[in-house]
Amino acid sequence: MMKKKRAAAITPVEYGGLQTAFDHFNALLFKGALQDVMIVYQRRAHSFGHFAPDRFAVRAEHHRKQHELSLNPDGFHGQTDQQVCQTLVHEMAHLWQHMHGKLSKGGYHNREWAAKMKSIGLYPSNTGKPGGKETDNQMMDYVIPSGPFKKSFAELKKWRLNLQSAPRSGSTSGGTNSKTKFTCPSCQCNAWGKPDLIIGCLQCGAPMKAAQSYDTNSSLCGNLNYRGAIINAVVSAFRRRPENVACSEPYRF
Repeated sequence: MMKKKRAAAITPVEYGGLQTAFDHFNALLFKGALQDVMIVYQRRAHSFGHFAPDRFAVRAEHHRKQHELSLNPDGFHGQTDQQVCQTLVHEMAHLWQHMHGKLSKGGYHNREWAAKMKSIGLYPSNTGKPGGKETDNQMMDYVIPSGPFKKSFAELKKWRLNLQSAPRSGSTSGGTNSKTKFTCPSCQCNAWGKPDLIIGCLQCGAPMKAAQSYDTNSSLCGNLNYRGAIINAVVSAFRRRPENVACSEPYRF
């Protein structure tokens, strides 16, 4: 009897793909100027990704530090692979500034960072659209047509993301942990809240319709009350944004 061929282990496949993308953009957009980092998946509320310097230390040599670049798999829903790569490159721009630029005391996204983003083909905007502020604590970005990022992503042939967070239907504990998915009939943005919640889409001014229930562990924003549901509607509007718009750190509340 022939043994069934074992599927490839998902961990090296998934993280190997992220490393491939990092190396690709490092070479084409940053001229190889970025050092290697620890790329991780981390479910961090209200954030699609973040960069944190010196988050790891080599066990045998504690003085040797490694930086962390994190992506949030909760934010992959409704995003294309290009949009996920936008978030990756957004965080790589923070790594570049940490290594070669000058950080500002009062702002995470300063003018130097914004200038670097534009030079690699991503235009910073706090609205994710032309005309938004280019520097702020929470920033989105959109692809510059025919810019370096657009061209470099096109050269990342056959690359694809394999995993995203899985919604867990139903509730094992009941009560306040039960969540219902609400969808705007106009723009298809989603929000989660209590089954009897009355909620509307701030972007379209339309009432949102109840759909499917989700466990609290699958929600991007965690436990919701009425204010939380409104916040989630705003975050969701940014999450299901138009093509070519990426957000590394949605609004924090």
